[in-house]
Amino acid sequence: MRPDNPGKVGAADGTRRDFLRRGALLALPVVFSGAAGTRAPPPNPSATPATTPSPAAAAARTLVPPERARGDARVDVRDKGAHGDGKHDDTAAFNAAVEALPITGGTVHVPAGSYLIDALKSVRLRSRMHLELMPGARLVAMANGSRKYFVVYASEVEDVEVSGGEIVGERNRHDGGDGEWGHGIQIRGASRVTVRDLHVSDCWGDGIYIGGAGARQAVLSDDVVISKVASTGNRRQGLSICQSRNVRVHDCEFSNTVGTNPQYGIDIEPNRPHGAYNIHIENCLIRDNRGGGIQIFKRVAGVTVKDCTIERNHGAGIYAAAARDGVIVGNSILDNGLAGISLRKESHDFEVRGNRFDNNGIRRRAAGGHARGHARGDDNSEWAVRTDDDTRAIKVSDNRYAER
Repeated sequence: MRPDNPGKVGAADGTRRDFLRRGALLALPVVFSGAAGTRAPPPNPSATPATTPSPAAAAARTLVPPERARGDARVDVRDKGAHGDGKHDDTAAFNAAVEALPITGGTVHVPAGSYLIDALKSVRLRSRMHLELMPGARLVAMANGSRKYFVVYASEVEDVEVSGGEIVGERNRHDGGDGEWGHGIQIRGASRVTVRDLHVSDCWGDGIYIGGAGARQAVLSDDVVISKVASTGNRRQGLSICQSRNVRVHDCEFSNTVGTNPQYGIDIEPNRPHGAYNIHIENCLIRDNRGGGIQIFKRVAGVTVKDCTIERNHGAGIYAAAARDGVIVGNSILDNGLAGISLRKESHDFEVRGNRFDNNGIRRRAAGGHARGHARGDDNSEWAVRTDDDTRAIKVSDNRYAER
């Protein structure tokens, strides 16, 4: 597999969970809503949806992002020549601000404004720093024809935080049709990284990519937190989780991914020969993605998907192939084009419990087709949970079904 290229292919608890989900999503954009009392149609795969900035709003979190170690120094990008007027290339000013931090690190402060960034050069982060975007600060990728670019780049660094504001890609202004690796944020072989309270949209590839660095990408990213991020309208994925361990994704939205495969909200798919381990996804909204909701694809172990709403995706809500040791618990999985959960290709040791399933398989049923594999569920619901013959140790219990 090519680098940076994921493949194609009880009641009280419920009340608290609903409260947390409502609180988290107050800070996220509403990108697609059906009329009251009606079901929303599946996404239009040919449309490139408009995106809306997340409003600043205080909302409950299921995770307080950890503090990262850094010094007290502060550098304002305006003091290094950034204009923030949407007309001048501010890339050099941003990198000058980063380099101006002492060895102990500190904060690069970005006031409100629209900052043009040459994503072929990137805003290149260093260890022990915080890229602090204030409300109204937007990093906007300049149009280019490259197959690969990164607006913000964090490679083999430690103790890094990116927060606030927006990152906007250039998919609607891209010069050419090749490539799929134009990312908003690229994290490679980095440790102790937090990305929070951020809106990422319109990237040629992924909103955020987490993967390995070095020879054969053997240096895995470790201890990465993605918290209260909205990643929407990107071309390949909302979030790719590749060669990494200990990744936590909380209180986020991944939506309206359409353009080039795999087109998932979240794709957990490490490149050979390495894996992805201990991935926790909680209280997220994953909807209207052209490929599917969440993909868990090969050499992945220890994934938890908890208390998420996974809805109106063109493919499966959750698709796992050759993965192991997963827990899928407490989610609302509804109105997806294919099965709610599809476990295939020797996946094993998965627990599926306490989820709510409703109206999945709508695309296949509309075409008069049948689900692949075998139905697995407390009531043998055809479109809720599907497994292949070669899967094993799959436990399905205590779920709720309203399939039609």
